[in-house]
Amino acid sequence: MPSTQPNILWISFEDTSPRFGCYGDEVADTPNVDALADDGRTYTNACATAGVCAPSRASVITGRYQTSIGAHHMRTKHTNEDTPDLPTPYSAVPPHYVTAFPEYLRAAGYYCTNNSKTDYQFDNPGETDHDFTPPVSIWDDCGEDAHWRNRPDDDQPFFSVFNPVRTHESGMWEDSLLSVGGEPDTDPAEVTVPPYLPDTEDVRKSIARQYDNIERSDAEVGRLLDQLEADGLREDTVVFIWSDHGEGLPRAKRSLYESGVNVPLVVNWPGEVPAGETTDRLVSLLDLGPTVLSLAGVDVPQWMHGRPFLGDDAEPREYLMAARDRIDESYDMVRTVRNDRYKYVRNYDQSNPPLAWVPFRARGEAMQDMLRLHAEGELPPHQARLLSGGRPAEELYDLHEDPHEIDNLADDPDHAEVLAELRSEMDDWLDRIGDCGHVDESQMVEQMWPDGEQPVTATPTFVPNAPENRMTEATPDGGTFTAPATLTLHCDTQGASLVYATGSESPRRWELYSGPISLPVGETTVRAKAIRYGYEESAVQEATFTVTD
Repeated sequence: MPSTQPNILWISFEDTSPRFGCYGDEVADTPNVDALADDGRTYTNACATAGVCAPSRASVITGRYQTSIGAHHMRTKHTNEDTPDLPTPYSAVPPHYVTAFPEYLRAAGYYCTNNSKTDYQFDNPGETDHDFTPPVSIWDDCGEDAHWRNRPDDDQPFFSVFNPVRTHESGMWEDSLLSVGGEPDTDPAEVTVPPYLPDTEDVRKSIARQYDNIERSDAEVGRLLDQLEADGLREDTVVFIWSDHGEGLPRAKRSLYESGVNVPLVVNWPGEVPAGETTDRLVSLLDLGPTVLSLAGVDVPQWMHGRPFLGDDAEPREYLMAARDRIDESYDMVRTVRNDRYKYVRNYDQSNPPLAWVPFRARGEAMQDMLRLHAEGELPPHQARLLSGGRPAEELYDLHEDPHEIDNLADDPDHAEVLAELRSEMDDWLDRIGDCGHVDESQMVEQMWPDGEQPVTATPTFVPNAPENRMTEATPDGGTFTAPATLTLHCDTQGASLVYATGSESPRRWELYSGPISLPVGETTVRAKAIRYGYEESAVQEATFTVTD
């Protein structure tokens, strides 16, 4: 591994299954991703911890299962006038020690940017359930203009994230919300319809539009790579291509079948990752953060569930886990565990159909076709049961022989041994992480937000270390001290992150506080605020410090 800290670029597609040329898809037109794969490594067994964005992204940003931090319901800020009694909106409040991994990178000297989706479940509530304001401590720059090119020092290593949104589920609709819509450019006759969906014109058009949107997103990848090249940074940058979960088709997105959780993952690291390599190594998306920390030379916290899959500290996985809970309006609880061949599914609510009521999903033409054909009695049994209600308590699938997970082997005596193995592994996992899904959501929210009120992070204060005051008392109003002098920030809220800025003008960017601040000789105005994830951020504390020789 290089002795210097590498730059790291994430390009995270939305709602995308492995429909890339590097995965052998002959319909795909993805020259930029394919070129990265030709010079890097393609992972065929990378999986999300949830089949839907917010729980998955909460897991990615923390390196912990969303079910262990109260971020497992989709989504915490969801509102719908048809379901007024849901205990939403709220922001999840993770355990006090849980910190989004970019904060560790910032403390280690990285410039961290996100452009621009967050959806971490502990974002500050906005006016709508799609209005995300992440904790200010996580990113140096977060927004549509966030870019490594904005860093103040060209020699500073960066971690930059870009989130193309064209491939979002709604981009598959004729009346697209986030992409082009209309008639697809890809020939619908050329696409393959998976066996869990009816082979209709609208289903084919939906899949064809996804190919179109992947191609457009691939062009965005190309533009970012061109910028890296123009900046002379390509050879010093590790590039990751991944998606938050599977594509937005019925029984894909939101489900825990491979169609919902198996995602593309391509890593390109010049000189370190062998060119053109394909691996079936098991990788969970919650491994992404710990992997980045490891590559940057930062210790991976022991409370993280993820583990590095790349570099000198890489650790193998035997199992991949995933969870499904409330999806928008409809409650559910499903847990899965898989090894390199078999997947075990545990359905806690057997009365729920796999395709429960989700109004947003119902807007898509593919789902409309399924609903129509189900009402007409025209779906074959394996498709009809997705809507008919009733599920087995357990499911078991041979992913090698049955990649679309149609033939349930849970009652097959020949598979009793592997069933027992995966049952036991699931029980151990649920106990190990303290799965919050066993607690009613309303009870969990009451613990996080008593009486439905969002807690407020305590306002920080200033503690000087100078000849006149060796940290014996706080000085929230500032003061005059003799050099050398430093300033420690303190907050009474356990687990709060602190940020600060110096100067008389309102800050454009807050610095992450990671240790005492040196006060130069002269007059310095310091502003500070604190944020505990899930809480309202504190008021700004401002004071002026004068340091004399």
